[in-house]
Amino acid sequence: MLFDRDGTLVHDVPYNGDPDRVRPFDGAREALDRLRAAGLRLGVVTNQSGLARGHFTAADLARVNARIEELLGPFDTWQVCPHDEPAADAEVPAGCRCRKPAPGLVIDAARALGTVPGRCVVVGDIGRDMTAAGAAGAAGVLVPTPVTRPEEIAAAPSVAGDLRGAVDLILRRQRLVGGARAGGRTRPRRVLVARPDSAGDVLVTGPAIRAVAAGADRVVMLCGPRGRAAAELLPGVDEIVEWSLPWIDPDPAAVDREQVGRLTDRLAATGVQEAVLFTSFHQSALPLALVLRMAGVRRIAAISDDYPGSLLDVRHRVPLGIPEPERALSLAAAAGFALPDGDEPVLRLRIGPGPAARPYVVVHPGSSVPARACPPARCEQIVRALAGAGHRVLVTGGPGERELCARVAGTAGIDLGGRTALPDLVRIIAGAGALVVGNTGPAHIAAAVGTPVVSLFAPTVSFGQWGPYRVPWVRLGDAAAPCRHTRATTCPVTGHPCLSKVEPDSVVDAVRLIGVPAGAPVAGAG
Repeated sequence: MLFDRDGTLVHDVPYNGDPDRVRPFDGAREALDRLRAAGLRLGVVTNQSGLARGHFTAADLARVNARIEELLGPFDTWQVCPHDEPAADAEVPAGCRCRKPAPGLVIDAARALGTVPGRCVVVGDIGRDMTAAGAAGAAGVLVPTPVTRPEEIAAAPSVAGDLRGAVDLILRRQRLVGGARAGGRTRPRRVLVARPDSAGDVLVTGPAIRAVAAGADRVVMLCGPRGRAAAELLPGVDEIVEWSLPWIDPDPAAVDREQVGRLTDRLAATGVQEAVLFTSFHQSALPLALVLRMAGVRRIAAISDDYPGSLLDVRHRVPLGIPEPERALSLAAAAGFALPDGDEPVLRLRIGPGPAARPYVVVHPGSSVPARACPPARCEQIVRALAGAGHRVLVTGGPGERELCARVAGTAGIDLGGRTALPDLVRIIAGAGALVVGNTGPAHIAAAVGTPVVSLFAPTVSFGQWGPYRVPWVRLGDAAAPCRHTRATTCPVTGHPCLSKVEPDSVVDAVRLIGVPAGAPVAGAG
């Protein structure tokens, strides 16, 4: 657990070098002690440009920090950026890797604690705290104060009203995924896992499926046609049943008695003894649970707010806003399946990570949901800006996106639209320095192979739930646009304002922030 200092742990006194002026926020000591009692290690990550400006000395800073520890208890690491504030046209000072929103303090704190940023949570009061967390690959919780801007609140992955609320959120997430309740029951021979959605939905369910695989002899996965290629890449899946479910598919056929009967027979033929049904928060698992009961499956677990009657043996509930991989993993835990020791709850594919050298940036302009796609003209400008900054830019897309990719690539990028099957796309993204993409499947591929993401994220759904998971990211776009949390599939606002105003230079800056160096500017990438 990493905390910003001023405005988060203690009231902000500009350039404070006087320990007598330290005033912790109400409840801060109690909240921190709860984390210590839970076995979590704590650190502070703080910008202190007053040191460079001569407002206080290093000895003054040490006395202030010592006073904070006297009042709030010990911290396991202090990471301080002493550099001056940046020039007006820059976010961080020249040559500084540590001043937030740069990720250096978070990376150094994780190293000092003997862990990695992906296992850390950063709690802060302003947007640059959240940006630093994301650029390092850590989770972030924003605790707003009167100085926090509304757009920073809208863009934050998670928001809590105060430090107590932030600790509640963190510990609740820990409890949700922390303990499987298998009891003394025997190991099941065959378990069915279901995620009959798109490729991205299948990918974020990966850690939960690995947990099921660790506690079963064989895992059968029910998926839809849109998720089949992704299902084939998931570790732990032994057998795939592909079926389009009319209560899940976005373009559903009519419910047909004969088709449902065939599905029932097909599922019965798998010989599974139990099932774990993974769904999005707006979907119901109960129709499939009914089919599985008819197929003779004896034990069924699912998330359901609706009363399930006798359709479910394990009825699990999850609060809104929990990251989708953790939401699925919490269901697996409730059903009695846990990841084995040493298997971190990260996205993972059968295809290994990319090469160490990452000589290019990938731009993926398309999306299966139109409302989540950045306008083509803006993507074209982004490609030109990246190429102008010295990056080799590859533009990727599916078979139906050839024209889109050709337009976006232009003469500045390399057009790969429609030329890559999913395994090839995985390898391309794995070898990239960064992926520029909307809220769509390739963002989760990047998370699975460890490639940083510049997320052009339309706010139609929660970023905290669907953003890139445990990988460095920078979010761009208007998080407070009128489409916020509408779940719209086509943009309900004229001009697509959430993404049409993304400045191409901000994408270049974001790529730099997550550690991708640029070469000399080039006239063309072809």
